[in-house]
Amino acid sequence: MVINDKLNLTMLCDFYELTMSQGYFANGYKDRITYFDVFFRQCPDGGGFAIAAGLEQIIHYIQELHFDPEDIEYLRSRKIFSEEFLAYLADFRFTGDIWAVPEGTPIFPREPIITVRAPAIQAQLIETYLLLCINHQSLIATKANRVVRAAQGRTVLEFGSRRAQGADAAILGARAAYIGGCNGTACTISDQLFGVYAGGTMAHAWVQMFDTEYEAFKAYVEMYPNNATLLVDTYNTLKSGVPNAIRVFNEVLKPKGITKCGIRLDSGDMTYLTRKARQMLDEAGWTECQISVSNSLDEYIIQDILRQGAQIDMFGVGERLITAKSEPVFGGVYKLVAVEDKNGAVLPKIKISENVGKITNPHYKKLYRFFGKDTGKAIADYLCVHDEVVDDTKNLEIFDPDATWKRKNVYNFTAKELQVPIFQNGKLVYTCPTLKEIRDYCLKQVDTLWDEIKRFDNPQTYFVDLSQKLWDIKYDLLKTNSCR
Repeated sequence: MVINDKLNLTMLCDFYELTMSQGYFANGYKDRITYFDVFFRQCPDGGGFAIAAGLEQIIHYIQELHFDPEDIEYLRSRKIFSEEFLAYLADFRFTGDIWAVPEGTPIFPREPIITVRAPAIQAQLIETYLLLCINHQSLIATKANRVVRAAQGRTVLEFGSRRAQGADAAILGARAAYIGGCNGTACTISDQLFGVYAGGTMAHAWVQMFDTEYEAFKAYVEMYPNNATLLVDTYNTLKSGVPNAIRVFNEVLKPKGITKCGIRLDSGDMTYLTRKARQMLDEAGWTECQISVSNSLDEYIIQDILRQGAQIDMFGVGERLITAKSEPVFGGVYKLVAVEDKNGAVLPKIKISENVGKITNPHYKKLYRFFGKDTGKAIADYLCVHDEVVDDTKNLEIFDPDATWKRKNVYNFTAKELQVPIFQNGKLVYTCPTLKEIRDYCLKQVDTLWDEIKRFDNPQTYFVDLSQKLWDIKYDLLKTNSCR
């Protein structure tokens, strides 16, 4: 069977979501309103923050939720689902509410990225797809942002399609990398679908196809004089590659008055080779010729070679970006945090674990971010119960819920609610921004973080505080439920 885009992604769910849903149906819980949070527990690569991404794909998924007749027949063939439950699924649609942090927002552990309020079966069945979208794209966007920050303003392109774990990972990975700050991609279809600028130069095969390196370069520059970037390391970078590039630039581009051109290196000591190549190009009068490099790069390698004086204008980053090779799992989870009783009262729920990091923050919540009025920098995030309102005209004492002795007095700040409505009563109420708008927003929001939070290693811990009311509810639930 060929897997294609005609698949009904409603069936992309863990099987236990269907068996639990039938249990809810049989036990009278199918219409009970529930609240679920999507959140993550730890930043990738030991970083100080992550980048939210994947919401647009979730929106399309929610709008298309349904079971086709062939889906119902498959479930019937399993011989464990009742006809009453299958009839319910045949008319299945999402009728609930969803709130989410906009794509491109810096996010922190244990705060809700997405909150779902919906009847129990609806909320349960969407778990897998919500998590795979958020986990994948947030992971790649976060890694891309680290790489882009390491490049210190130089162009970064995503080059990883051929090493991605499948077509969707390549296509949506390029989208997420762009959100994180990459300038473009080598993935053509991502340009076609999302407008992520696709570009590239040549492979070593092009150079090998011709009798000489010089002929290969000349043929390419004559064909693409306005986009002439030559791969100079097929044979010997400094003895033939750069000299042949200069020769062709002189013969083909100079008579046309074209000064924009480039060379690319894909191997060797990047610091040494780019410094020597820069010297050779400048001495030949090609001071505007840009030098780009690729070859298993990541934020640490980029940071190191720039510190060593490498002369690089553009980075092509592949496998270590598109697979987030250093930590390829984001770890987002989907947890029940509240239910409504028959009168509509919200009843908080908590998951308790001997692993303290797995204890959840209960209740239907609001998420605020505090920004200093004098600096514009993010001070802390604040989780409170849904009916609380933050008064940012007054000083506020907050504490770290993992270490309650850590207190912080917040003053002269502006409070911004981070989650926005996406669906209400099953209807889309959110207008998706363009991908460029998401990227610009992301870079602007990352700039609101203090440099101490943005360190690659041992970043300063950012405060994500619980309101006193929410902390009291959590503490009471811990005491009440610990012996059940």
